Amino acid sequence: MKKLLDVLSEKMGEAFAAAGYDAALGRVTVSNRPDLCEYQCNGAMAGAKQYKKAPIMIAEAVAQKLQGGDTFAEVVAVAPGFLNLKLSEAFLADYIGEMEKDAKFGLEMSANPSKIVIDYGGPNIAKALHVGHLRSAVIGESIKRILRYCGHEVTGDVHLGDWGLQMGLVIAQLQEQQPELVYFDESYTGEYPAEAPFTIAELEKLYPEASARSKEDADFKAKAMECTFKIQSGVRGYRAIWQHILNVSIADLKRNYDGLNVEFDLWKGESDVQELIPDMVDYMKEEGYAYLSDGALVVDVKEETDTKEIPPCMILKSDGAALYNTTDLATILDRMNKLHPDEIIYVTDKRQELYFQQVFRCARKTKLVTPETRLQWIGFGTMNGKDGKPFKTRDGGVMRLEQLIQDTVDEMHRKITENREMAADEAEKTARLIAVAALKYGDLSNQASKDYVFDIERFTSFEGDTGPYILYTIVRIKSILAKFREQGGNPAETALRPAGNASEKALMMQIAQFNAMMAAAGEELAPHKVCAYIYDLANAFNHFYHETKILGEENGARKSGLIALLVLTRDVLETCIDVLGFSAPEKM
Repeated sequence: MKKLLDVLSEKMGEAFAAAGYDAALGRVTVSNRPDLCEYQCNGAMAGAKQYKKAPIMIAEAVAQKLQGGDTFAEVVAVAPGFLNLKLSEAFLADYIGEMEKDAKFGLEMSANPSKIVIDYGGPNIAKALHVGHLRSAVIGESIKRILRYCGHEVTGDVHLGDWGLQMGLVIAQLQEQQPELVYFDESYTGEYPAEAPFTIAELEKLYPEASARSKEDADFKAKAMECTFKIQSGVRGYRAIWQHILNVSIADLKRNYDGLNVEFDLWKGESDVQELIPDMVDYMKEEGYAYLSDGALVVDVKEETDTKEIPPCMILKSDGAALYNTTDLATILDRMNKLHPDEIIYVTDKRQELYFQQVFRCARKTKLVTPETRLQWIGFGTMNGKDGKPFKTRDGGVMRLEQLIQDTVDEMHRKITENREMAADEAEKTARLIAVAALKYGDLSNQASKDYVFDIERFTSFEGDTGPYILYTIVRIKSILAKFREQGGNPAETALRPAGNASEKALMMQIAQFNAMMAAAGEELAPHKVCAYIYDLANAFNHFYHETKILGEENGARKSGLIALLVLTRDVLETCIDVLGFSAPEKM
């Protein structure tokens, strides 16, 4: 289905052509003076020089051709040559009626959908998720959902940090605390226990203890490095304990991500590509891409057009150890071999820009990807406290993500139970739904690359540009539809009609922008566009609600049209919040 502005531009182009001018001059835009008109066309101004005529003469000739048409209720030529336009109510009702019939509300699917891998999340094993993990998860999940809605085949990968010295540190600390564990007896040949010898709470204490100790105790650090070597060399006891760490951590990560309504298709980590690294390194050497520099193996990635220094991409350190670069390149190789993506998208902190520039250039130079493969990096800004600094707990520590979510749930629970009675289980469920909306909308309504201030009071407000306000609007619509059913009506048997007042028409015009908005959000990987749209749509609905008699409308045909408009508004809003990664309760 064509976007509304394309349809209007086509009609306007026909009028320009009929008046003897170039149809390309008929481009229509949303009015920058909504007090005067709904849409405008400035083509007569652009055509004045080309046709050596006063723009007002061109505009008047075009306006004449549009008189009596079914698209515009009003076309006015205004000096010095603007065309001010107002849509026909009947045309608008027909347009959104066609949207209503379409499964995607008129969004045109790509003729050539892409296979896309999106890499987001990126947590480290054996560590608790903290507030720094929020943005990657929330932004990545929404981009994945938007791209799927636009018809692409998208695979989400969490990309776990499950390899390297951090694993050795945890196991070294565990060995010091529980040396009797059978995993550390290298003469043991039996089966290892199925249950891990630690809980997630115990595991999460091990890493900070070990990390702090390694900075002061050289012998302990050497032991941790030896444990790392044993894991990576496949010593069975160390591999078994490492697998326990993985299993316990992933179960906890899934629980935390579930709380945010974030899902991954793949739970792969750095360990999954370790076996690919030796052959990849040999290939880079043999093909002449990699060379030794101060003992390290590097690939030059600078280009002639660079205006600043781009350091080489290091593949192996001077001691032969692999780096994050190595693992990420091997992961690209693995994805190309197994998933054959057209595009790989990474969602990380914006401070990693140079890193991904090096990795992407290296992947292209060494032909790990095809020339057509798109590699895209989305760098997000920092979530800050009211002091403008990265968000911390009251005592200055890094807040666990689980705690942030629970604090938001508690605040929403307080608000929804303050003025009404609600069963305890329903109140808890509703508070959690609204809290997730508050957190996600608070984050996603900002352009990803920008920092933002986390303000729990503002984010959990039922007024203004917030998640709870959007949900309140949806619940208000659901409540009206429920009362309509109680009156014996059936929303499925209603039909859209031309608008009966200005606020109803404004709501219809806002709905009509959905397909253009969603296409732009998919092309630009921009969840904030969805947020801006639903905020405007919610405002348009609430203005319409306060000005229009709906359930009390006595004219049956008009009442049917109003109810049909409510159903479409609800469906569009719920579609939008679904691609943002949250949902609405039935009551609030």
